[in-house]
Amino acid sequence: MTGTSSGFGQALAKIIAQHEDVNLIAAARNLADLAYLNDYDQTAIEKVVMDVTNKDQIAEAVKQGQARFGGIDVLVNNAGLGYFGTVEESNEADVRQLFDVNVFGLANVTKAVLPVMRQQKSGLIINVSSVLGITSLPTFGWYSATKFAVEGVSNALRQEVKGLGIKVMLVEPSGARTKWNAGKTAPVEINDYQQFAEMISGAASGTTQAPGDPVRIAQLMFDVATADEPVPGHLPLGEFATNGMKQELSTSLAEVEQYHELSLKADAPA
Repeated sequence: MTGTSSGFGQALAKIIAQHEDVNLIAAARNLADLAYLNDYDQTAIEKVVMDVTNKDQIAEAVKQGQARFGGIDVLVNNAGLGYFGTVEESNEADVRQLFDVNVFGLANVTKAVLPVMRQQKSGLIINVSSVLGITSLPTFGWYSATKFAVEGVSNALRQEVKGLGIKVMLVEPSGARTKWNAGKTAPVEINDYQQFAEMISGAASGTTQAPGDPVRIAQLMFDVATADEPVPGHLPLGEFATNGMKQELSTSLAEVEQYHELSLKADAPA
């Protein structure tokens, strides 16, 4: 599991560590951030250094985890960054970093683990997306773009590995009380966007008002992943996530139906 130093990752790591029959490979950029795991039985825990943008660290972490436990049954791609700013005013370097972590980092970790799962003929990949990978909000455009990419990659991968005994589940939580947005903002400087200034500053100041509870989200992820029932392709968590996804998909379906006959005219004659 990546991103175990805080947020969902830390909450889920603690839940896993309490189960003696489940091994944990906890990845973080700094091992010092995993000191909280010292309170649990170390025979079932392997701590690894991993920056998801560093392919060498990824390869070494996977090798280390596989050597310790003999395989990797579940991959949780949890590491991620947040970002707030209008599309026009966003900083390109920050946006590229956002994609490097949220999209390419997730992809590189997945590609490193897939050979292990293919050899086992089994595995579960859990990609932590967001409701904003289905819908979006003002000032979340670039963050949404990374999560839309995660959705697309995951949906394609699910079909590619279906016959190999490997499953792929997307988790799409509401906004939660984590530190995912720390320091990543583009303040409003263009008068035409002043209506969004308070939204950006409020989001950047902290996450205490977000509806999602990281511990509850982590517990639900664990429960679904370890249940006897088949895992779903999509798992929205939270009222905003669930209702937001339903509204977005319903609106899209209504528009498809409205322009159905016109849309069909785009194909070349048989």
